[in-house]
Amino acid sequence: MANTRDLKNRIESIKNTKQITNAMKMVAASKLRKSQDKIINARPYANYIDVMLRTLKMRNKSNLHQILNDKIENKKEILVIVTADRGLCGAFNALIIKEALHYLKDKSEVDLICIGKKGYDFFKKTEYKIIEKYLGLFNEMDFTSSKSIAWNMLDRFMNKEYGKINVLFNEFKSVIQNNIVIKQILPIIPNESDVVNGTDFIYEPDENTIVEELGRKYVDVELWRMLLESSAAEQGSRMTAMDNATENASDLIDHLTLQYNRVRQASITTEIIEIASGAEAIKQ
Repeated sequence: MANTRDLKNRIESIKNTKQITNAMKMVAASKLRKSQDKIINARPYANYIDVMLRTLKMRNKSNLHQILNDKIENKKEILVIVTADRGLCGAFNALIIKEALHYLKDKSEVDLICIGKKGYDFFKKTEYKIIEKYLGLFNEMDFTSSKSIAWNMLDRFMNKEYGKINVLFNEFKSVIQNNIVIKQILPIIPNESDVVNGTDFIYEPDENTIVEELGRKYVDVELWRMLLESSAAEQGSRMTAMDNATENASDLIDHLTLQYNRVRQASITTEIIEIASGAEAIKQ
């Protein structure tokens, strides 16, 4: 059985760990709120661009711009895998990597772009080709960095190096619920569930230029939204994981404190018995 000094040291160590996990939970909660605010601000702009692209696609189905043409000739594709840069966020990274492996199974013409250190660290040890990596992006969530990634993907697509680009990310639903999504970002497939305005348009300077500019903006904003969703999902997972760790630390402290009191009481009882036995021996 452990002595009182060992138990006391363990209790102090776990208390320090509890303070760390609780602080990490509070930081994650703060970052989650910021990510949610950014997602809410990004959605209206992305929705309006989607409506405009949907209108252009529905009005001119016979001569679609490359950005909107889903009749893919080049079979090569890119899978953009969005993971976190750090761990301590539950199964967040493991589930994304598992889904990526499932998607890549039996596919031979898929190259990877890794956003996040955890995904890159895993896939660099595999046979899959990584054409780009972006690490440390989530330390300072910046639209400029997201925009440079989007333009890189768009240039590869417009140069016909690849026929399709998909993004695998964790879509934020709530603190306890995430949804792993694989979404095609190029060629653009606008949502056609709503009724499209049938008004005639005059294009200035011309339709192709407008489609390409709208497409570039759409890819910029859509990738930014995906990164924000992934960041919010990561912080939600980390907040939950750290909350569980804090509760487990509290339970362990209670258990060790009870054990410490029992050992201490047993030690005091033993000393009392020894004193009483010594006093009895002296009397005899």
